[in-house]
Amino acid sequence: MIPDGAVNPIDTDYQIGQDNILVNVGPLGLDIHNRVFAISSLLVVAFVILTLMFQTQVEPVFSGMRNWLTSNLDWFFLSAGNFFVVVCLALAVSPLGKVRLGGTEATPDYSYLGWFSMLFAAGMGIGLMFFGVSEPLSHFGTAFGGTVMENGVRTDWAPLGGAVGDAEAAARLGMAATIFHWALHPWAIYAILALGLALFSFNKGLPLTIRSVFYPLLGERVWGWPGHIIDILAVLATLFGLATSLGYGAAQASSGLNYLFDVPLGATTQVLLVIGITAIALFSVVAGLDAGVKRLSEINMALALLLMLFVIFVGPTLNIVTGFFSNVGAYFEYLPALSNPFGREDANYSQGWTAFYWAWWISWSPFVGMFIARVSRGRTVREFIVSVLIVPSLACVLWMTVFGETAINQLVRDGYDAASKAELPLQLFSMLDALPLAQITSFIAIVLVVVFFVTSSDSGSLVIDIIAAGGKVDAPVPQRVFWAVFEGLVAIALILGGGLVALQAMAVSTGLPFTLVLLASTLAIVKGLLSEPRAS
Repeated sequence: MIPDGAVNPIDTDYQIGQDNILVNVGPLGLDIHNRVFAISSLLVVAFVILTLMFQTQVEPVFSGMRNWLTSNLDWFFLSAGNFFVVVCLALAVSPLGKVRLGGTEATPDYSYLGWFSMLFAAGMGIGLMFFGVSEPLSHFGTAFGGTVMENGVRTDWAPLGGAVGDAEAAARLGMAATIFHWALHPWAIYAILALGLALFSFNKGLPLTIRSVFYPLLGERVWGWPGHIIDILAVLATLFGLATSLGYGAAQASSGLNYLFDVPLGATTQVLLVIGITAIALFSVVAGLDAGVKRLSEINMALALLLMLFVIFVGPTLNIVTGFFSNVGAYFEYLPALSNPFGREDANYSQGWTAFYWAWWISWSPFVGMFIARVSRGRTVREFIVSVLIVPSLACVLWMTVFGETAINQLVRDGYDAASKAELPLQLFSMLDALPLAQITSFIAIVLVVVFFVTSSDSGSLVIDIIAAGGKVDAPVPQRVFWAVFEGLVAIALILGGGLVALQAMAVSTGLPFTLVLLASTLAIVKGLLSEPRAS
């Protein structure tokens, strides 16, 4: 894409797609990076086959892998998350914030509404639906109780030691502990990589792929094996991060269908859901970015807003309104303690929740980062960071407040404990069951999960295909179909090979090496910004 206005492009002889090979299979044509695509796809195919062949044997492997990584490397994930927030804030307030993505005279390709809709639906949709009720209730319960029985042993695992016997303090702490996982830190992770991709593609003239961000550090070697390894890691991290989200979505949709229509629970239903929704996603893949993802994202935003407004008006309205401001205050009050990577005594929270979340968000960062980059041309760095960091964070605070405060209020003030006792995927529907029009709102919730599922699969396959096609954004559609299908197959393999534990294990495992990639990228981004002219 030709820049508008002054930029400082990188002079390289590399041509986008020069290492690609063209393959014609009947009427279908492929245009793929021969090394990145071949190695990534073979690893994914091998993983799916082996996991499906040895379902019983791999389950304890996944469980042990997740537990070891989160318990031994929690300090690393927490430290990395803190670092990304600091870097984003520093860039926003520095003179580098005046650099405009796409050139000094570039104008935004999308309105704020369209931009936020695509960003939000692709970024966290399924997670917000799954954890909007279950996480606040979980943290409130452990903070209020102080200790719980875990495997027959009394364990202190409440955030920061809890608020034993004090429902109001436990609710405040529980909401702060929830918001911590959905506000500044995850969006800073997304913003870092998205900024790097946008800068080196729109301003420097390099391919829209992860390796391009590392040109200031690697030079022309970025087109060789160092770059191949970076892109392969990005493909695998994205694929397994997406599979984790799709697995959560299938579990919740299955619970909702059981609640509404008595559809049997279990892995079979979840697998059928993954197959069905992946098939729907393929139609969106063929339709393209503007006709597919953008339209579905805007539909989903409208439905999500409708559901949220309904809960605000028929739920504990005053508690929700006052709780929003109170929860923002609680978040900043507890932020230093919640983000502390060392000397923690709340191991289940810092390891079982935070370390997993940070690894999950990092594994999502190639997907969400590239997607944000593609739709962010024309923004200044300051506008970009403020928008990507602050606005979605406030939206997440509002969402968690609406659903979390409502569920906690039902438990504390109304004595309604069905939601707190339900399995995690069912807790949203149990909370809605205590409100008017429960059948209608629960159906809307299922539709939201399904469409979030579709937009994630569609935009995820688009991003993976760009990486595996050497940065080509107009590669043949059959390649995106291939990746969309294998996203579904990986999710199915993980569901059958250990359920949510397996999904979490692979998100953490692929998030770990990509954390190192992301940390190194910050230096390259700063070097790239320093060489750019700044908008007036």
